[in-house]
Parts: sequence; C-alpha cells; structure tokens
Amino acid sequence: MDIKKTKQGISKKYLIALCCAAVATLLIVMNTLQPNDLTIERSSLVIGEVKQGNLAVSVSGYGVLRSNKQTLLTAKSNALVTEIFLRPGAEVDPDSIILTLDDPDLLQEIESQQMLVNQQQAAIRRQALANQRELLQEEAQLAQIDSEYQTLKFRRIAEQALHEQGVIAEIDVKTARLREDQLAQRVALQRTRIKQLKALHQEDIKISQEQLGQASSRLTRLSQRQNELTVRAGMSGVLQQLPITLGQSVLPGQELAQIGSSQDLQALIRVAQSKVDQLQVGQKAIVDTRREKVPAEVTRITPQVQDGTVEVELSFTQGVPQSARAELNVLADIQTQALSNVLYVEKPNNVNAHQSAELFTLAQATLATPTNIRFGEENDQFIQIISGANMADRIILSDMSLYRDHARIQIIQ
Repeated sequence: MDIKKTKQGISKKYLIALCCAAVATLLIVMNTLQPNDLTIERSSLVIGEVKQGNLAVSVSGYGVLRSNKQTLLTAKSNALVTEIFLRPGAEVDPDSIILTLDDPDLLQEIESQQMLVNQQQAAIRRQALANQRELLQEEAQLAQIDSEYQTLKFRRIAEQALHEQGVIAEIDVKTARLREDQLAQRVALQRTRIKQLKALHQEDIKISQEQLGQASSRLTRLSQRQNELTVRAGMSGVLQQLPITLGQSVLPGQELAQIGSSQDLQALIRVAQSKVDQLQVGQKAIVDTRREKVPAEVTRITPQVQDGTVEVELSFTQGVPQSARAELNVLADIQTQALSNVLYVEKPNNVNAHQSAELFTLAQATLATPTNIRFGEENDQFIQIISGANMADRIILSDMSLYRDHARIQIIQ
C-alpha cells in the first residue's frame, strides 16, 4: 500500500507542473498579441530574403524568329488554285513546287499570240521573196540598158574613126556621142535606183522583224506566265505562310506564299513600351528557344508602338542555333546594365522599379510589421533595394494589400 501511494504522489506533481507551463505559455501569447493583431498561416505566404551582390538588369520580351531574307510569291493573273503540294513549315529548295494554278484565258491568249507570230513570220518570208523578185527585175533592166550603152559606145568609136577618114559626116559622130551620153546617164540612174531599192527593202524587212520581235516578246511573256502557274519556291529555306486554300480564285498581285531563309534568322521581340527607353542598339541579349539559350545583340528598335509594345530586332552573335526555325516562338532577355554589390530581393507582388512600397518584413520568426522600402532597377526575377531593408532581412513577397491597416501580423505554422 505504501508503494502505491508514492506513485500516486509523483503523478500529481507532474500534472501540476504541466498545468503551470500551459498557463505561462498562454500568458505570454496573450501578453504578445494586441487587439488589432492578425494571424496568417506561414504556408499561405511567399517570403524572400534580402541578398547582396551583383545584379544583372534586363528587359524581357517575347516574339518569333524571322528570316532576314524573305521572298513573297504573288499571282501574275486571274487564276484558280488547283493543287497544293506543301504546307507552312516545309523545307524547300529553289525548284520545290508549292502549288499549281489554272488560267484558261491565258491558254487562249497564248494560242492567239502564237498564231500571230506564225503569220508575221510567213509575211516576212513572203516579203523577202517579193523584194528579191523586184530587185531581179530592176537588175535585168540595168543589164539591158548597160548592154545598149556598150553597143552604142563601140559604134560611136567606129564612126569616129570613119569620120577621121572622111567617110561619114561629123553630124553623125556627134549624134552617136549624144545617144551614148544619154544611155550612160540611164545606166547610172538605174544603178542608183537599185541601190536605193536594196536600202528600202532592208528597212522594210527591219520594220517587219521588229513587229515580229514584239509579237514574240509578248508570246514569251505569256509563256512565262504559264510557267508561273506552277509556283516554285525560288530559294532555299522554309515555307512560312500559305494564305490560300484549294479551289480559291486569286487576283493579280495577290499573295500566294512567303518563303524565308532558314540560315539567316533573327529574333523579332515585342517589349513593353514603358521599358523601351532602357534599350539601345548593341546591348547584349539571350534568346531562349525552349531548347537552348543563345547569345544575341540588339540591332534595331522600331519607333512604332503596337498594343503597348515595341518591336526589337535581335541578331545572333554566334550563329543561328540548331533548334532555330522560322516562325518559332522565343523568349529573350536584353541586358541593359550590370549593378555591382547591391541589395536585392525577389520581386514582390504589385511592386515596380523606381518606386517605394510598404511591405511587411519579419523582425522575428513569427511577427511581421510594415516597412517602407524604396526600390531601384529590376529584371524578370529580382529587384534592387535602395533603402528600407538590410542584407538577410526577410520580406513577405505575397500581395498584402488587404492587410495595410494592421500594424502587426502574427505568423503561425
């Protein structure tokens, strides 16, 4: 019985001590809490720690890879899309057939123009024969006149000799000489006529050949348009756009396809208008293709604003990456400056660069109080702290705008 009493006494003392500890803890908590204190579970908050070191300030953007060398294929005449062989994304070479068109009116024009060319060719041959026949007639006349002239010349020489011998009268000699001179003039005139006739024939044939050349040139252009009904890529690269459908009617000048080189790609990035003033040509950048990150630099900043963003052109500095292809969606970080030995923290919600904000900091493990913090530069993940916090301070990064009226917040596990 004595042993049992001893054990019962020890149990009572233990219980009394336990109760005293609980009461003391309760008094401490009650003494710490104030009437307007709020309690939040630790698991619902995102807390960041202030660090000190180098901070790369960058501007991020999104966009696509585009070829610096592009070709736009357009329709040359009214036509109908009859076949489509390739779709956007297909790799092509200069002879790759993308689609075919049909233009019945063009075929009729080609037939009519071919007939016209044939007719003009026949007309030139006929004209050449007529010219040759006319020239032969004139040359025959020249030969006859010249023959008469030579006969009269020999007769006049003979009569001259007879006159010197006193056989015939001087008047007969003078008459023969006059007829000889007249025939000599006719021979000279006929030679001149033949010469002029040859020049006239040449000019006439030249005019006809020019007309034939014009008709042939038109036939060549029509034939070229017929060949263009088979639409080929014309360059090596990737088929980027094909804004037509099978059976669609197209008009002259309408876009059929767009080809871009796959070896000369650039990144076209959209950047928020509010951050464009930080960018300059020549700044370094990193382009993320989702498979690899490659270096680049800013080569052009467009002045136009579209939907609150500005287009920035980035050129790869170490060659086009293997995973790159035209129209590939990419991300990019453009490095605007590098800060050395500064305080920074992960970006809190609803906080912007170069502004001050009142955030809750943890002075103790379970107690958060509002603190005014001034921020500087930022990148996608971190933001610089100018004042209001020190290294290793802990800051609540979650949105605490609903709790601005609370001077203290208790953090419970």
